[in-house]
Amino acid sequence: MAKKIKRSFGDRRDGHRVKNLPGLNVIFGHIMPYRTEAEVWMQQEFDITELLQYIEKKNAEHPNYKTTIFHCVVFAIAKMVNERPKMNRFIQGRTTYERDEISMSFMAKRRFSDGAEEAFMMIVPKEDDTIDTISHKIYGDVQEVRKHEHSTGGIDAVVDGFAKIPRLLLMPIASAVRTLDFWGLNPSALTEGDANYSTCLLSNLGSIQCPSVYHHLNNYGTNSFMVTVGTIHKAERIMPDGTKQIRDVVDIGATLDERIADGFYFARSLKVVEHIFANPELMDKPFAEPSGFKYE
Repeated sequence: MAKKIKRSFGDRRDGHRVKNLPGLNVIFGHIMPYRTEAEVWMQQEFDITELLQYIEKKNAEHPNYKTTIFHCVVFAIAKMVNERPKMNRFIQGRTTYERDEISMSFMAKRRFSDGAEEAFMMIVPKEDDTIDTISHKIYGDVQEVRKHEHSTGGIDAVVDGFAKIPRLLLMPIASAVRTLDFWGLNPSALTEGDANYSTCLLSNLGSIQCPSVYHHLNNYGTNSFMVTVGTIHKAERIMPDGTKQIRDVVDIGATLDERIADGFYFARSLKVVEHIFANPELMDKPFAEPSGFKYE
Protein backbone atom coordinates (compact mmCIF):
# COMPACT_ATOMS: atom_id res chain seq x y z
CA MET A 1 0.00 0.00 0.00
CA ALA A 2 1.88 3.07 -1.26
CA LYS A 3 1.64 6.45 0.40
CA LYS A 4 1.26 9.54 -1.78
CA ILE A 5 4.08 11.74 -0.52
CA LYS A 6 5.52 14.74 -2.32
CA ARG A 7 9.21 14.25 -3.02
CA SER A 8 11.69 16.73 -1.56
CA PHE A 9 15.46 17.11 -1.55
CA GLY A 10 17.17 14.17 0.16
CA ASP A 11 14.39 11.65 -0.51
CA ARG A 12 14.95 8.35 -2.31
CA ARG A 13 12.86 6.67 -4.98
CA ASP A 14 11.76 4.04 -2.43
CA GLY A 15 11.31 6.24 0.63
CA HIS A 16 11.23 9.73 2.10
CA ARG A 17 13.82 11.10 4.53
CA VAL A 18 12.65 11.21 8.14
CA LYS A 19 13.25 14.71 9.53
CA ASN A 20 13.50 16.07 13.07
CA LEU A 21 14.83 12.84 14.54
CA PRO A 22 16.21 12.86 18.11
CA GLY A 23 19.95 13.49 18.15
CA LEU A 24 20.73 9.98 19.38
CA ASN A 25 18.95 8.43 16.39
CA VAL A 26 20.90 10.64 13.99
CA ILE A 27 24.23 9.76 15.60
CA PHE A 28 23.42 6.03 15.59
CA GLY A 29 23.62 6.04 11.81
CA HIS A 30 27.21 7.31 12.03
CA ILE A 31 28.68 5.41 14.98
CA MET A 32 26.94 2.19 13.86
CA PRO A 33 26.81 2.61 10.07
CA TYR A 34 26.15 -1.08 9.35
CA ARG A 35 22.82 -2.81 9.88
CA THR A 36 24.51 -6.03 11.00
CA GLU A 37 26.06 -4.32 14.03
CA ALA A 38 22.72 -2.96 15.25
CA GLU A 39 20.62 -6.13 15.33
CA VAL A 40 18.06 -6.96 18.01
CA TRP A 41 16.58 -10.48 17.97
CA MET A 42 13.47 -11.63 19.76
CA GLN A 43 11.76 -15.02 19.79
CA GLN A 44 8.19 -15.41 20.96
CA GLU A 45 5.79 -18.33 21.26
CA PHE A 46 2.44 -17.27 19.80
CA ASP A 47 -0.83 -18.98 20.73
CA ILE A 48 -2.53 -19.88 17.44
CA THR A 49 -5.35 -22.12 18.71
CA GLU A 50 -8.08 -19.75 17.52
CA LEU A 51 -6.17 -19.06 14.33
CA LEU A 52 -6.01 -22.75 13.39
CA GLN A 53 -9.75 -23.08 13.92
CA TYR A 54 -10.28 -20.02 11.75
CA ILE A 55 -8.05 -21.44 8.99
CA GLU A 56 -9.87 -24.78 9.05
CA LYS A 57 -13.19 -23.01 8.52
CA LYS A 58 -11.69 -20.74 5.86
CA ASN A 59 -10.30 -23.65 3.86
CA ALA A 60 -13.66 -25.41 3.91
CA GLU A 61 -15.02 -22.38 2.06
CA HIS A 62 -12.41 -22.44 -0.74
CA PRO A 63 -11.09 -25.99 -1.30
CA ASN A 64 -9.26 -25.00 -4.51
CA TYR A 65 -6.45 -23.33 -2.56
CA LYS A 66 -5.39 -23.45 1.08
CA THR A 67 -4.90 -20.57 3.46
CA THR A 68 -1.90 -21.42 5.64
CA ILE A 69 -0.34 -20.25 8.87
CA PHE A 70 2.38 -18.57 6.81
CA HIS A 71 -0.18 -16.59 4.80
CA CYS A 72 -1.71 -15.38 8.07
CA VAL A 73 1.70 -14.41 9.47
CA VAL A 74 2.43 -12.39 6.33
CA PHE A 75 -0.91 -10.59 6.55
CA ALA A 76 -0.76 -9.99 10.32
CA ILE A 77 2.75 -8.54 10.21
CA ALA A 78 1.88 -6.32 7.24
CA LYS A 79 -1.19 -5.07 9.11
CA MET A 80 0.96 -4.40 12.17
CA VAL A 81 3.49 -2.41 10.10
CA ASN A 82 0.61 -0.33 8.71
CA GLU A 83 -0.22 0.69 12.30
CA ARG A 84 3.40 0.96 13.47
CA PRO A 85 5.17 3.12 10.83
CA LYS A 86 8.60 3.02 12.47
CA MET A 87 8.71 -0.68 11.55
CA ASN A 88 8.75 0.47 7.91
CA ARG A 89 11.87 2.59 8.27
CA PHE A 90 15.42 1.88 7.18
CA ILE A 91 18.84 3.48 7.38
CA GLN A 92 21.02 3.70 4.28
CA GLY A 93 23.75 6.19 3.50
CA ARG A 94 23.74 6.98 7.26
CA THR A 95 20.30 8.59 6.82
CA THR A 96 16.90 7.41 8.09
CA TYR A 97 14.08 6.92 5.60
CA GLU A 98 10.51 5.65 5.72
CA ARG A 99 9.15 3.58 2.86
CA ASP A 100 6.24 4.74 0.74
CA GLU A 101 4.75 1.23 0.68
CA ILE A 102 4.63 -1.93 2.76
CA SER A 103 6.26 -4.91 1.06
CA MET A 104 6.44 -8.46 2.39
CA SER A 105 8.99 -10.77 0.78
CA PHE A 106 10.02 -14.41 1.03
CA MET A 107 11.82 -17.12 -0.89
CA ALA A 108 10.01 -19.98 -2.62
CA LYS A 109 11.65 -23.29 -3.51
CA ARG A 110 10.93 -24.32 -7.09
CA ARG A 111 11.18 -27.94 -5.96
CA PHE A 112 11.55 -29.56 -2.52
CA SER A 113 14.99 -31.00 -3.25
CA ASP A 114 18.56 -30.11 -2.27
CA GLY A 115 19.60 -28.76 -5.65
CA ALA A 116 16.40 -26.87 -6.48
CA GLU A 117 16.61 -23.14 -7.16
CA GLU A 118 14.87 -20.49 -5.07
CA ALA A 119 12.90 -17.50 -6.32
CA PHE A 120 12.25 -14.09 -4.76
CA MET A 121 8.56 -13.42 -4.01
CA MET A 122 7.07 -10.10 -2.89
CA ILE A 123 3.59 -9.05 -1.79
CA VAL A 124 2.50 -5.38 -1.54
CA PRO A 125 -0.89 -5.24 0.25
CA LYS A 126 -3.57 -2.86 -1.00
CA GLU A 127 -5.94 -0.96 1.28
CA ASP A 128 -8.88 -3.24 0.55
CA ASP A 129 -6.97 -6.55 0.70
CA THR A 130 -8.09 -9.24 3.14
CA ILE A 131 -6.56 -12.57 4.08
CA ASP A 132 -8.51 -14.15 1.19
CA THR A 133 -6.95 -11.92 -1.48
CA ILE A 134 -3.47 -12.11 0.05
CA SER A 135 -3.65 -15.89 0.45
CA HIS A 136 -4.87 -16.30 -3.13
CA LYS A 137 -2.07 -14.04 -4.36
CA ILE A 138 0.67 -15.93 -2.50
CA TYR A 139 -0.72 -19.31 -3.54
CA GLY A 140 -0.98 -18.26 -7.19
CA ASP A 141 2.49 -16.72 -7.32
CA VAL A 142 4.14 -19.74 -5.73
CA GLN A 143 2.38 -22.13 -8.09
CA GLU A 144 3.51 -20.04 -11.06
CA VAL A 145 7.13 -20.13 -9.86
CA ARG A 146 7.01 -23.91 -9.48
CA LYS A 147 6.00 -24.34 -13.11
CA HIS A 148 9.57 -23.51 -14.09
CA GLU A 149 12.89 -25.11 -13.13
CA HIS A 150 14.78 -21.83 -13.65
CA SER A 151 14.10 -18.09 -13.42
CA THR A 152 12.06 -16.61 -16.25
CA GLY A 153 12.52 -12.91 -15.55
CA GLY A 154 12.60 -10.21 -12.90
CA ILE A 155 15.26 -9.88 -10.22
CA ASP A 156 16.06 -13.63 -10.37
CA ALA A 157 17.08 -13.31 -14.03
CA VAL A 158 19.15 -10.21 -13.22
CA VAL A 159 21.02 -12.09 -10.48
CA ASP A 160 21.61 -15.04 -12.81
CA GLY A 161 23.02 -12.63 -15.39
CA PHE A 162 25.48 -11.11 -12.93
CA ALA A 163 26.59 -14.59 -11.85
CA LYS A 164 27.82 -15.28 -15.39
CA ILE A 165 30.24 -12.33 -15.38
CA PRO A 166 33.92 -13.26 -14.79
CA ARG A 167 35.13 -12.53 -11.26
CA LEU A 168 37.63 -9.81 -12.23
CA LEU A 169 34.83 -7.86 -13.88
CA LEU A 170 32.19 -8.72 -11.31
CA MET A 171 34.24 -7.35 -8.39
CA PRO A 172 34.25 -3.68 -9.56
CA ILE A 173 30.64 -3.98 -10.74
CA ALA A 174 29.56 -5.24 -7.32
CA SER A 175 31.52 -2.41 -5.69
CA ALA A 176 29.74 0.11 -7.90
CA VAL A 177 26.37 -1.41 -7.04
CA ARG A 178 27.16 -1.09 -3.32
CA THR A 179 28.13 2.57 -3.80
CA LEU A 180 24.92 3.32 -5.70
CA ASP A 181 23.02 1.48 -2.97
CA PHE A 182 24.58 3.77 -0.33
CA TRP A 183 23.27 6.85 -2.15
CA GLY A 184 19.94 5.33 -3.16
CA LEU A 185 20.77 5.49 -6.86
CA ASN A 186 20.54 1.84 -7.91
CA PRO A 187 18.32 1.40 -10.98
CA SER A 188 14.87 -0.09 -10.41
CA ALA A 189 15.93 -3.21 -12.35
CA LEU A 190 18.18 -4.05 -9.37
CA THR A 191 15.72 -3.20 -6.62
CA GLU A 192 12.17 -4.02 -7.70
CA GLY A 193 11.21 -7.46 -6.49
CA ASP A 194 14.44 -7.85 -4.50
CA ALA A 195 13.78 -9.09 -0.95
CA ASN A 196 16.72 -6.99 0.25
CA TYR A 197 14.60 -3.90 -0.50
CA SER A 198 11.42 -5.01 1.27
CA THR A 199 9.80 -3.99 4.55
CA CYS A 200 9.93 -7.49 6.01
CA LEU A 201 11.72 -10.60 4.77
CA LEU A 202 10.12 -13.82 6.03
CA SER A 203 11.37 -17.39 6.09
CA ASN A 204 8.81 -20.19 6.46
CA LEU A 205 11.01 -22.74 8.21
CA GLY A 206 7.99 -24.63 9.51
CA SER A 207 7.32 -25.84 5.95
CA ILE A 208 10.54 -27.87 6.15
CA GLN A 209 9.95 -28.96 9.77
CA CYS A 210 12.58 -26.61 11.13
CA PRO A 211 12.23 -24.41 14.25
CA SER A 212 12.40 -20.64 14.05
CA VAL A 213 16.00 -19.44 14.26
CA TYR A 214 17.96 -16.22 14.41
CA HIS A 215 18.50 -14.80 10.93
CA HIS A 216 20.90 -11.93 10.32
CA LEU A 217 20.05 -8.74 8.47
CA ASN A 218 22.02 -7.63 5.39
CA ASN A 219 23.97 -4.41 4.96
CA TYR A 220 23.04 -4.31 1.28
CA GLY A 221 19.60 -2.93 0.46
CA THR A 222 17.06 -1.48 2.87
CA ASN A 223 15.47 -4.47 4.61
CA SER A 224 15.56 -3.90 8.38
CA PHE A 225 13.07 -6.49 9.63
CA MET A 226 13.50 -10.26 9.32
CA VAL A 227 11.04 -12.93 10.54
CA THR A 228 11.41 -16.72 10.77
CA VAL A 229 8.35 -18.92 11.32
CA GLY A 230 8.90 -22.29 13.00
CA THR A 231 6.84 -25.43 13.42
CA ILE A 232 3.45 -25.72 15.10
CA HIS A 233 3.44 -27.66 18.37
CA LYS A 234 1.56 -28.10 21.63
CA ALA A 235 2.41 -26.20 24.81
CA GLU A 236 0.84 -25.64 28.20
CA ARG A 237 -0.41 -22.10 28.68
CA ILE A 238 -1.92 -20.31 31.67
CA MET A 239 -5.21 -18.77 30.58
CA PRO A 240 -6.61 -15.40 31.79
CA ASP A 241 -8.84 -17.19 34.34
CA GLY A 242 -5.79 -18.91 35.85
CA THR A 243 -6.49 -22.38 34.45
CA LYS A 244 -3.93 -24.37 32.49
CA GLN A 245 -4.64 -25.56 28.95
CA ILE A 246 -2.73 -27.37 26.24
CA ARG A 247 -2.72 -24.97 23.30
CA ASP A 248 -1.44 -24.89 19.72
CA VAL A 249 1.54 -22.55 19.45
CA VAL A 250 4.18 -21.51 16.93
CA ASP A 251 7.60 -19.98 17.59
CA ILE A 252 8.38 -16.83 15.62
CA GLY A 253 11.80 -15.19 15.60
CA ALA A 254 12.23 -11.55 14.59
CA THR A 255 15.39 -9.57 13.91
CA LEU A 256 15.24 -5.76 13.80
CA ASP A 257 17.66 -2.92 13.17
CA GLU A 258 17.58 -1.23 16.59
CA ARG A 259 18.48 2.12 15.03
CA ILE A 260 14.97 2.49 13.52
CA ALA A 261 12.97 1.64 16.67
CA ASP A 262 13.73 0.94 20.31
CA GLY A 263 12.99 -2.31 22.10
CA PHE A 264 9.78 -0.98 23.66
CA TYR A 265 8.36 -0.04 20.26
CA PHE A 266 9.46 -3.39 18.81
CA ALA A 267 7.94 -5.47 21.63
CA ARG A 268 4.67 -3.55 21.53
CA SER A 269 4.50 -4.04 17.77
CA LEU A 270 4.70 -7.81 18.20
CA LYS A 271 1.78 -7.53 20.64
CA VAL A 272 -0.33 -6.29 17.72
CA VAL A 273 0.46 -9.52 15.85
CA GLU A 274 -0.48 -11.52 18.95
CA HIS A 275 -3.78 -9.61 19.13
CA ILE A 276 -4.60 -10.43 15.50
CA PHE A 277 -3.84 -14.13 16.02
CA ALA A 278 -6.18 -14.17 19.04
CA ASN A 279 -8.88 -12.42 16.97
CA PRO A 280 -8.37 -13.89 13.48
CA GLU A 281 -11.67 -12.53 12.16
CA LEU A 282 -9.81 -9.20 11.92
CA MET A 283 -8.11 -10.62 8.82
CA ASP A 284 -11.47 -10.66 7.03
CA LYS A 285 -11.56 -6.86 7.29
CA PRO A 286 -9.75 -4.52 4.86
CA PHE A 287 -6.01 -4.34 5.36
CA ALA A 288 -6.04 -0.60 6.10
CA GLU A 289 -8.65 -0.93 8.87
CA PRO A 290 -7.11 -0.60 12.37
CA SER A 291 -6.84 -3.79 14.41
CA GLY A 292 -8.32 -2.20 17.53
CA PHE A 293 -5.35 -3.19 19.70
CA LYS A 294 -5.23 -1.02 22.84
CA TYR A 295 -1.78 0.43 23.48
CA GLU A 296 -2.03 0.56 27.28
